Amino acid sequence: MSPDLALLRALIHRSPAIATRPGRGAPDVWIRAAESAVGPLAPSYRWWLAEYNDGELDGVPLATLAAPGERGADDLTARWRLDGDRLCFHADPDAGDTYHFALDRPAEPGTGGEYVVIRRDRRSGAEEAVADSFAGFLTVRVARTTELGDGPTPALARLWRSTPGVCLPNGVVIYGPQDLLERNETYEVREYQPDWVLIGDDSGGHGLFMRRDGGAGAAVYSLDLGAGDHDIDSPGVGEWLTDDLPAWLAGMAAG
Repeated sequence: MSPDLALLRALIHRSPAIATRPGRGAPDVWIRAAESAVGPLAPSYRWWLAEYNDGELDGVPLATLAAPGERGADDLTARWRLDGDRLCFHADPDAGDTYHFALDRPAEPGTGGEYVVIRRDRRSGAEEAVADSFAGFLTVRVARTTELGDGPTPALARLWRSTPGVCLPNGVVIYGPQDLLERNETYEVREYQPDWVLIGDDSGGHGLFMRRDGGAGAAVYSLDLGAGDHDIDSPGVGEWLTDDLPAWLAGMAAG
């Protein structure tokens, strides 16, 4: 899915892994100048530059933009950053790995023109796809610093590779790592539904649940948030919604 920029802003503001400096967003003329040098930028990364520009991930600067004609070594348009169809926007000084937009690999349809993000191993040069968008890259990195790994269920992990959650017009909300732990603690899910994780809600008192271990497929159930400790997938307890979370969300977003 296309990254939800409102939820991306919440992820950035609430995660200690990401540091920004208010008021330093790059003017559009700087961004357009950069695009004339490196090609069209992914929408969620373009948004990041316009909103923040100057920021760090895990204490390491992300590529930034300077005024045209004033670029430095950390500028996105520095010569070393563009290597054929790979555009480097982040480098890990400890492991030496680098992170790039794969300009020849648009993400899946429905992601709004994003590029796949790949990690390049410093020693071997091997590449691994780590996210389907810049927003997804930040989401996955934040999730790994908040005891969530890639995501508490395989389906949610796939979604987070594109967007830090979803908020649909019909009220359905799927949480990103900035919300998931707090919501599960608030509703005491570990106590009442230890085999399940609350992944979202319908904004009307019903939670959306999936099994923690991914067992029983990828089923999503709706359950009243005050239902207590009855097993969700028992007859007459929870309401089955889908076995394909991304497709279910995409269908509601389109309809």
